[in-house]
Amino acid sequence: MTAKSIVIIGAGFGGIAAARALIAAGFTDITLVEKADRAGGVWRDNLYPGCACDIPAPLYSYSFAQNPTWSRRFPPQPEILDYLERCVADFGLAGRVRWNTEIASAVWTGAGWLLTTTGGEELTADILIPAVGQLSRPAVPHLPGAETFTGPILHTARWDPAVELTGRRIAVVGTGASAIQLVPAIAERAAHVTVFQRTAPWTLPKPDRRYGRGRRFLYTRWPILMAPARAGTWLMTMVTGLAVTGNPVANGLLRGISTLQRRWQVRDPALRAKVTPADPIGCKRTLFTNDWLPTLGRADVDLVTEKIIAITPGGVRTADGAEHPCDVLIYGTGFAATELLVPIRVTGEHGRVLSDVWRDGAHAYLGMAVPGFPNMFLVYGPNTNTGNTSVVYFHEAQARWIASASRLVEGPLSVRPEPAAAFDREMQTRLATSVWSACQSWYRTPSGRVVTNWPGLAGEYRRRTATVRTEDFTHDG
Repeated sequence: MTAKSIVIIGAGFGGIAAARALIAAGFTDITLVEKADRAGGVWRDNLYPGCACDIPAPLYSYSFAQNPTWSRRFPPQPEILDYLERCVADFGLAGRVRWNTEIASAVWTGAGWLLTTTGGEELTADILIPAVGQLSRPAVPHLPGAETFTGPILHTARWDPAVELTGRRIAVVGTGASAIQLVPAIAERAAHVTVFQRTAPWTLPKPDRRYGRGRRFLYTRWPILMAPARAGTWLMTMVTGLAVTGNPVANGLLRGISTLQRRWQVRDPALRAKVTPADPIGCKRTLFTNDWLPTLGRADVDLVTEKIIAITPGGVRTADGAEHPCDVLIYGTGFAATELLVPIRVTGEHGRVLSDVWRDGAHAYLGMAVPGFPNMFLVYGPNTNTGNTSVVYFHEAQARWIASASRLVEGPLSVRPEPAAAFDREMQTRLATSVWSACQSWYRTPSGRVVTNWPGLAGEYRRRTATVRTEDFTHDG
């Protein structure tokens, strides 16, 4: 195998998995480029109160690096960040990372990739692996008058711990995965919390529990004991996976559990009507929580469903003319998940710019390869998000496939247009009749194309990425 230089952009779960797989495959010239000063991706950036995993830790971790010391089934953000930083050290990656280095552009030269940093420095690579993910750029709504607000404005993914929340009136815009963790965490200390909801999310009870010292000791001493917990978690996500991919029995089971949770936790009929979803379950991300609904029932928490029409210097104005005073404004509005690789400008063969190729929505063969962009393999690319299980499982499958594909690189290696187009047609045909096409969400572009999610179960993706179909690639370039 000819020596090849490889640059991986991003040191989150995906980039770390890719680097480890490449090292295991015998590659030595590997550089991870990370814009921050430490690893972690979203688990480094999301510091808001209450931030925790919403997939059980036995599955939300690498299969080859199980962690025996989790404090609970759904660990908090600091533990996940610590886990990732230990993986960087344990996998021998620390010396391979260029910290505080952000890539502005990547250009295919005909022989390799020329990368330019935001500081003007140039790097070269035979193989380019963007691993910036789908959840790296916060989505900030454009609300009229936001510039006039006199208090602090935060986004859950750009948290400022210096902003004091105790005794203050807080406005939270959004009711997604971040907001349902944040609001219960701050309600006790805030003077008042007003939550602005556009659509009610489906929720399910969160089967969380603490892991005691005895369990952690046994897991550390005999790691094989962690296997049943991982297998059990996998089976649980199989049920949720069947529910969102069309199985009526599994779907009915989850809807029934969610309905019972609302009836049990929300006794006020008016509030229950507000938190009852109108969209099909799974259309937007289903959220695991035990304290979201009870928190909304507190006397010092209001749930507002009227549309926001403006931000004023002292609060939020809604379509009914009401003014909602607040001292701190927080956006829990998620990420620009469909704008993959932005703001990096990627230029492939014949001067084609990737953002132009993806103008109508991102697409890639197996979510990893794009025709006309040789020797570039994406981690967590289009249609590789999961609506029900651990995305780390997908990252591992992609890392193995990328390591195998990289072995084939002897000069330009590019996926052929025909199999790439056939794959995209299959994805969009399956997704067009899926639950994710039933409503507008961060899974879709404004035109309605679902560019984030895989249409089937995770096991199917793993099988289809088990080997590289060499006939789908060309060495012309």
